[in-house]
Amino acid sequence: MKNQISPVIALEKPRIAIFVSFSGSGGVERMILNLTREFLNLGVRVDMIPVKQESFHLDLLPQEVNVIDLGASHNLSSLPGLVRYLKSERPDAILAAKDRANTTAVLARRLAGISTRLVLRMGTTVSAAMAGTHPIRERIWYLRMRMLYPSADAVVAVSRGVAHDLKKNAGLPPSLLRVIPNPVISPELVTMSEQAPDHPWFQESTVPVLLGVGRLTRQKDFTTLLRSFAFVRRNRPCRLIILGEGRDRGSLQSLARDLGIMEDVAMPGFVENPYAYMRRAALFVLSSLWEGSPNVLTEALALGTPVVSTDCPSGPKEILEHGRFGPLVPMGNPEAMAQAIVKTLDAPLEKSLLKTAVQAYTVKESSKKYLETLLVK
Repeated sequence: MKNQISPVIALEKPRIAIFVSFSGSGGVERMILNLTREFLNLGVRVDMIPVKQESFHLDLLPQEVNVIDLGASHNLSSLPGLVRYLKSERPDAILAAKDRANTTAVLARRLAGISTRLVLRMGTTVSAAMAGTHPIRERIWYLRMRMLYPSADAVVAVSRGVAHDLKKNAGLPPSLLRVIPNPVISPELVTMSEQAPDHPWFQESTVPVLLGVGRLTRQKDFTTLLRSFAFVRRNRPCRLIILGEGRDRGSLQSLARDLGIMEDVAMPGFVENPYAYMRRAALFVLSSLWEGSPNVLTEALALGTPVVSTDCPSGPKEILEHGRFGPLVPMGNPEAMAQAIVKTLDAPLEKSLLKTAVQAYTVKESSKKYLETLLVK
């Protein structure tokens, strides 16, 4: 191995299989890429097993990664191929990410009849994500987790809030859970942030630009962000950029028109380099109804950008230390969010202080903890 990771890691040139559904362009995909790159830096071989091959993320993987094609189109159809892979290749450990991939990985290891160490990653607060769904569907979801997840060797929760949720609602024993901060902060993040954003508003430094980033879905609640921005804009010049794409684009644009703020709201869609926007924004706003550990909030702080966040389950309260590093406001409350935005614009915290909030979220530190969980005697 190139580096000594931990006394508990005793395998020579270990091989880790990562089974994941690259189903979007969000935080999970970026975190898996960050982990993979750092695993390679630390002398670990990586087999990447995507549920399906149709993802631009595969093009971003280092050449040293061995990409396994299961010939599948969804999680269920990937099961036979994953079983065959495990029987023939027998990696030292498997890391599965996202709930459906977790389920498939547990079943595949059982069917393969091998003892390869299996670690599951949970990146969202399940109870909040299931809120509003049919009670029968919710019960089936938790029943599946109670039946299958304890078969794994460990379950990584990305925040203490996610771990508590898994204990309380899925009945997972504390001994199974490991809280590991996401691998967010890297030299590449800083380098990318230094590039010029492709938007004219950042050339006019006198008008502050607020920024939101995420999928345009109910979870991110950009409706509340738009309404709060309308309150702020009544009393001062400012602009809002929302980066991301999703099924709520049409309704959000209609709301912006109805609020009379369309000329000061931009929704350019998904951009490959949101960090250039984050670095230059006057303020980053997280308006989510639920998260696990919001990477975009961590990224903004790492770049020294002031933040305002909802106190949603889970993650923001931990990252911001109960409001020390940025205001926490009730979910779905535009007035409270607007007040916090104004106060933060008027008296932003020092960049150096904001950066100290997320020191535990470096790629190096997080990857080391993942390896300590994956590769044990």
